[in-house]
Amino acid sequence: MGTPDFAVPALEKLAQSPDYTVAAVFTQPDKPKGRKMVMTPPDVKVCAEKLGIPVFQPSSMRSEEAYNSLKELNPDVIVVAAYGQILPKAVLDLPKFGCVNIHGSLLPKYRGAAPIQQSVLDGEKVTGVTTMLMDVGLDTGDILLKAETEIGENETAGELFDRLAVLGGELIIETLDKLKKGEITPQKQDESLATHTSKITKELCPIDFNMSAFEVHNKVRGLNPWPVAVTEIAG
Repeated sequence: MGTPDFAVPALEKLAQSPDYTVAAVFTQPDKPKGRKMVMTPPDVKVCAEKLGIPVFQPSSMRSEEAYNSLKELNPDVIVVAAYGQILPKAVLDLPKFGCVNIHGSLLPKYRGAAPIQQSVLDGEKVTGVTTMLMDVGLDTGDILLKAETEIGENETAGELFDRLAVLGGELIIETLDKLKKGEITPQKQDESLATHTSKITKELCPIDFNMSAFEVHNKVRGLNPWPVAVTEIAG
């Protein structure tokens, strides 16, 4: 289950692996994009169709139809990466090995919608990806594995996003291998260390030059490639 390009490397890795069979892909419905509002499929759908994997695009995973489609597939595990929908408890409880999420931060830090951008905006030096067992909370499930990487001094959120997507694809294979062999002990998250990230919006774009040069630099990097830091000079 995934939607944007962040989820594509994980799908490709799973599809290439001789140890796993991707029975189906669940992704968000096609959406209108651009000035002409052309109906555009999610990146994960495009990838799945190239790989010849069946695609489901329910508008809600809470629907009986979506649940029945999933139940028929009888999955051992559901891998989730930036799917964009809340999974109800019935879905979380369905697979034998649970639902495993690939998250773009070192949990419990940076839960929520924009962990990658926020880590750059905050001037973090290190980040990574975490695989976790999903529960009904938002990124609150037990941690399985983590992979760390340093953030480059001039690295943009977009560049980091691409690197973490690849790292996530590698980590999910390692996670499933160890989960299957019973070699992982899920770790509870320390709630006292948890931080939450909100969606990135265009309200964040204007640069406040009362901030330090370091903070301005991070803002320019963190909002690249979207929605881009801006300033206005003489109108």
